[in-house]
Amino acid sequence: MGRTIDGKAVAAAVRDEVRSRVRQLAARGVVPGLATVLVGDDPPSRLYVGNKERACEEVGMRSFGHRLPATTPQAELLACVRALGDDPRVHGILVQLPLPAPLEARLVIEAIAPEKDVDGLHPLNQGRLMAGEPGLRPCTPLGVLRLLDEVGTELRGARAVVIGRSMLVGKPLALLLLERHATVTLCHSRTVDLAAEVSRADVVVAAAGKAGLVRGAWVRPGAVVIDVGMNRGPDGKLCGDVEFAAARERAAYITPVPGGVGPMTVAMLLANTVTAAERAAGTA
Repeated sequence: MGRTIDGKAVAAAVRDEVRSRVRQLAARGVVPGLATVLVGDDPPSRLYVGNKERACEEVGMRSFGHRLPATTPQAELLACVRALGDDPRVHGILVQLPLPAPLEARLVIEAIAPEKDVDGLHPLNQGRLMAGEPGLRPCTPLGVLRLLDEVGTELRGARAVVIGRSMLVGKPLALLLLERHATVTLCHSRTVDLAAEVSRADVVVAAAGKAGLVRGAWVRPGAVVIDVGMNRGPDGKLCGDVEFAAARERAAYITPVPGGVGPMTVAMLLANTVTAAERAAGTA
């Protein structure tokens, strides 16, 4: 039976590292600041933003919360984001997605100052990732890499399968794995024989958003399985994209849902914000 990767413990270690970096910056008179923008009153989004703001305070960072009504015009939202880009106290900008209709997320993302784009979604940062140049990377893929490193996964030459091709997880993670010299197969809803692709993989990352998509019997013995999915099962409980119990019988390591990748996303958001602050201060 495979070992469960404790994402909460790894995230706590990342937060400790961030806290130390924040203290070093504060000694130079710089306090990293994260601005959050929430449009509307969607309960899950409100919860996510609140968690991120509390996480900032816990590591000694400033948090600048902006709550806007769902009726906010596109021009007003863009003006808010651009003003945060000009605010020297703000080192990271996070606009909580999805946005209420008819607001266009693409226009908002493009309005974020690239050096403060701690979600790594601005086209400039995406282009830098594609080109292998320094830039801010999406938080969840960074968290996945940290979990793989924590259990000593050798990525050089490994066969990695990423299931899901979103701009938030699948595509950037595939590029980050390529940077680490893995041989990457990017699968999706139209992959003809997903079972065969998974069965050949040394590393499986499931990020398709479909409960139980990856059967445990597909997992190659000794593989490392990272489950990014967050779904509600038939019983109403949270579950991932992987058939956990059966996959754990075959995997060397596997992440649970909840308690695996989720805590890492917030931790890496904090790390990205500190990185942005260090670069602004000329210490990175």
